[in-house]
Amino acid sequence: MEKTRCLIIGGGPAGYTAAIYASRAGLSPVLYEGMEPGGQLTTTTVVENFPGFPEGVDATALMDQMKSQAIRFGASVRRGTVTSADLSESPFTVSIDNTDEIVADAVIIATGASARYLGLPSEKKFRGLGVSACATCDGFFYRKKDVAVVGGGDTACEEATYLAGICRKVYMIVRRDELRASKAMQNRVMSTPNIEILWNCNTLEVLGDEAGVTGVRLVRKDGGVFDINVDGFFLAIGHHPNSDLFSKYVNVDENGYIITDGRSSATNVDGVFAAGDVQDPRYRQAVTAAASGCRAALDVEKYLLGK
Repeated sequence: MEKTRCLIIGGGPAGYTAAIYASRAGLSPVLYEGMEPGGQLTTTTVVENFPGFPEGVDATALMDQMKSQAIRFGASVRRGTVTSADLSESPFTVSIDNTDEIVADAVIIATGASARYLGLPSEKKFRGLGVSACATCDGFFYRKKDVAVVGGGDTACEEATYLAGICRKVYMIVRRDELRASKAMQNRVMSTPNIEILWNCNTLEVLGDEAGVTGVRLVRKDGGVFDINVDGFFLAIGHHPNSDLFSKYVNVDENGYIITDGRSSATNVDGVFAAGDVQDPRYRQAVTAAASGCRAALDVEKYLLGK
């Protein structure tokens, strides 16, 4: 059984940044990247809103650079998925791929949140080629173009109004005959002239070619099938924080996001910290995830010094 002072679970912007700071603090952290090294960010292509890259940067390259930086300062970054965890008392015991066990004095949970998709093969085929779950991340690429947003809640309305300021036309695909969003958000959508709501519609297929998305095939509640021409297809049907493995021990909100103590990264379990999208239901940006990874590492350093 291996022992470490600091274990980081998750290899996205939060996890890698935590590893950079923890390494520089001399904590020799061990980081397990999980099933998706680089995190959800790697499902997109070019990142244009991360500071320091005026021409944009390839998402996978950005994550690789963060990972290399953490390794340079001494972090042990490993492939592997945490399959069970006992966070009942310190030191904490974590199982990797149901085989190896590692014991840690402090744990940073940076497992992120997974966007909910419709589950269509064509949706998966064009992911990163016109299919996106983040309008703030990818909306710029569709300036003065037509796009579609799936969903009828507050998130969908926020995404649609954001895109309406960039795009020529925004279709909202809503499966019911009403929006689930708050009245304020509904009013904002209704008063935006370049948003058109397609009521009682479900997506049958995302259409496209080798260059990417070209349209969407929809079916109305009455059975009528029709196509719309769009260049981008945005999912806004929610995210699921990857916290299930830890929710027996750490407090989570009604949607599963880990609750941290005020502006710190501390959870209700002494010695367990959370960073990134797994504890952030609001912003979900690479830069905010990285910042919270920094905070978590600093919090861990202070915690371990006090032990």
